Amino acid sequence: MLNRFRFFGILVPLISALAAAHAQNALVVTATNAAQNQLLVYDSTGQLIHTVSTQGQGGVGGNAGGIEAKGSLVAVVNFGSQNVSIFERANRSLRMTQSVPAASNPVSVAFGGSHLYILGTTKVESHRMYGSIVNSNPDGIVTLLKADGSAAQVGVVQNQLIITEKSNVIETVDLLPDGAVSGFPTVVQNIPANVNAPFGLATRGNNAYVTIAHADEISLVRNGRVLTVTGSGTQHAPCWVTLAGPFLFSANSPSQSISRYSVYGQQIVQDAAVAASLNGNPTDIASGEGLVAVIDGNGTVSHLSIFGVDDDGNLTLRSASTMNAGANGVAVVQDQD
Repeated sequence: MLNRFRFFGILVPLISALAAAHAQNALVVTATNAAQNQLLVYDSTGQLIHTVSTQGQGGVGGNAGGIEAKGSLVAVVNFGSQNVSIFERANRSLRMTQSVPAASNPVSVAFGGSHLYILGTTKVESHRMYGSIVNSNPDGIVTLLKADGSAAQVGVVQNQLIITEKSNVIETVDLLPDGAVSGFPTVVQNIPANVNAPFGLATRGNNAYVTIAHADEISLVRNGRVLTVTGSGTQHAPCWVTLAGPFLFSANSPSQSISRYSVYGQQIVQDAAVAASLNGNPTDIASGEGLVAVIDGNGTVSHLSIFGVDDDGNLTLRSASTMNAGANGVAVVQDQD
């Protein structure tokens, strides 16, 4: 028994040290969203270390998930040129490997097990992946229920995609066994009667946490049905969310804050109305490698805030960087080791 305690006494600090090392070597990326769109690459201390063209045009707004990372891969939407740029991490920089055409102007992207999913203003599509290569030709395209340009974000749950359209629709699209989108979208059941602007979402397994931003609510969707709805309390417009372990963090605009919720089973419990304050109205949030990253803007400039998150969900500001107004999307790219 004594040896067992000694073992765990050594193991826990080792795990903590490894987690800290991964956080230190992670990269945080956002995009200028300008006419000549560029990917901005920061280290975990907020130092801009690399700028690279997406070879496309920006111009997207009012969305989440405009940048998505999976392993060493990063996908970035080019709204104006109707395509998605794919990058791959190489040490402390990212190199563009391909451009994938989209069926409609892209606003959000998500990686699945074997596919890249692209949500556009009117359609959602699936592109088969072969390792780090994304097939430029879609193996499935589905027209959205509203298709009115209000599409906000796409996420992946078991055997389905979940999609928000800000004109008051949360919908699912079925995936074939090989991961391609198929059929027709279906409205999620039991959406609250006061629904007002479904916006951001975060997924894990078969659960999707979806914000209903203008109703100041966050909902749990499972198997195509809203199971739980939780109010955001004193903080208004929880637009974007990210999962970090047992915690759900919401970026609230115009409260210019981050709230923390504990999530388990069917429960969404707010345990910190203001876990951190921001310098502007947040436009996206992401997490990974022990970090939470947020993009916000105040009309004249944009800010990238990088926080460390501990086992209790406490956020510690590591850095706050300023860039030109209009930056869109944020993702954490994992350590390569």
